[in-house]
Amino acid sequence: MTATARAPLNGLSHVTGDTSAPLWNLTIPQMLADTAARLPDHEAAVFPAQNERLTYAELALRVDALAAGLHRLGIAKGDRVGIWSPNRLEWLLTQFATARIGAILVCINPAYRLAEMEYALNKVGCKALVMASRFKSSDYAGMISTLTPELARKGSDTLAAERLPALRHVIVMDDTPPPGMLAFSALCTPLDQADRETLDAIAQTLAPEEPINIQFTSGTTGSPKGACLTHRNIVNNAHFVTQTLAFTQEDRLCIPVPFYHCFGMVMGTLGCVTKGAVMVVPGEGFDPQDTLETVARERCTALYGVPTMFVNMLELPTFSTYDLSHLRTGIMAGAPCPIEVMRQVQSRMNMHGVTIAYGMTETSPVSFQSNLDDPLEKRVSSVGRIHPHVEVKIVDEAGQTVPVDTQGELLTRGYSVMQGYWNDPEQTTASIDAEGWMHTGDLATLDRDGYCAITGRVKDMILRGGENVYPREIEEFLYTHPDVSQVQVFGIPDRRLGEIVCAWIVRKPGSTVSQEDITDYCRNRIAHYKVPAHVSFRSELPMTVTGKPQKFIMRDQMMAELQQS
Repeated sequence: MTATARAPLNGLSHVTGDTSAPLWNLTIPQMLADTAARLPDHEAAVFPAQNERLTYAELALRVDALAAGLHRLGIAKGDRVGIWSPNRLEWLLTQFATARIGAILVCINPAYRLAEMEYALNKVGCKALVMASRFKSSDYAGMISTLTPELARKGSDTLAAERLPALRHVIVMDDTPPPGMLAFSALCTPLDQADRETLDAIAQTLAPEEPINIQFTSGTTGSPKGACLTHRNIVNNAHFVTQTLAFTQEDRLCIPVPFYHCFGMVMGTLGCVTKGAVMVVPGEGFDPQDTLETVARERCTALYGVPTMFVNMLELPTFSTYDLSHLRTGIMAGAPCPIEVMRQVQSRMNMHGVTIAYGMTETSPVSFQSNLDDPLEKRVSSVGRIHPHVEVKIVDEAGQTVPVDTQGELLTRGYSVMQGYWNDPEQTTASIDAEGWMHTGDLATLDRDGYCAITGRVKDMILRGGENVYPREIEEFLYTHPDVSQVQVFGIPDRRLGEIVCAWIVRKPGSTVSQEDITDYCRNRIAHYKVPAHVSFRSELPMTVTGKPQKFIMRDQMMAELQQS
């Protein structure tokens, strides 16, 4: 089965995915147990940086040991457990161990600092926090100790912290934890028969419709909300994503994208378990050299990444030294893919079956995905066609469905739509209407064959002197300049015109292209009102960890810089 409905649309931008095969009615623990029973000795997970390799039987055993340890701490079904860590084996074990006892895993961005961390833990009332001791410049243990000075004097009792009133336990991935914290390894003691019976009894109480994961929205607008996802949401999305990639147990997926987001933990880890494929995790965070070395050494058949990751790999001086002959497929998602990048990924990385995927955290995440055999032009001009069991329509400002090839806001409905934002009924109602439609905030078009093109964000549209300007259109044009590696276009306020167009550009290595060069390139090629009034060159662009541009940061910085100049 493909990810698309192949019948042409009937003139309106409204399409429903294939429903010939039923949705899976499984919890995450059932899915892992089924795969471990079917493929006990098959390799499941490889973490080269930690020198860890697990078969599916070993993975299931390690998961159960941690689940029993969490249960002994008093973590019960429905309790929230935060995970604050880069990509490590402990993250993977926590993902499946919390699900095993029905606890809700709360994914926390590894880049969060004190204020963001305090907000996230209190927003959803985390009872326990599992974390790395540190990552890059982030001292997690130090930050949590600052938030909870009570840790140092807690002794053997549970924590009672003034600033984090719901938090009872802090579990650190360190064999010598700071005072008041628990060592992750101390929870993972061997199981006895009583533990197994307890875990199996809990599993009998779990239902696919129950919440199991809270994902904080990625912050492209600056206000994170906790999207609440169920077993049914993410198990089925993982299944359909990897089904579109034609995954089998023979596939080995390299996962350099972060676990804390759906790209890593749904499309990645859960997706592999649905097919018995191997999860290969090159390191704690993305590094282009480590990723290519891992793909070559582990003979990976698939690779995930956002466009900037692929650009960084392709631009490595040592790129040609890596054997990528086993690669065949993968996913590029999170941001639009320039056509030249797609060409190089297909030809130089051997990923002829690379697909584009589109979705959002609130839809578990994927709604559209291209097929392995879609032509190159469709893979860069669209995000593919609709996933099974998903319904989509495109509407105008009055809420009416627009004709095909007409731009409007994309609305999604079906199994994949979240339960809502945790403890935030007002925001939930603003996003999901009474008929169950998730209002994505994305501008899009559908063509007669059902291919969807994302044309921008409703909130990103620039109104310049009465003209509607869509940043995505200008970005696509600027990508045709031979010296432009990355670009983002956004608007800032202007007293005379209302808003004016700005562009932030990352030059290709060795380029010295100037603002005048860019402006000259635009003149007579695009309408005058689309030509950027300000062009700024940057070494990198502010992005979320999953590669989505944070235009609100660019806008604020650009305004501040212009005021100072």
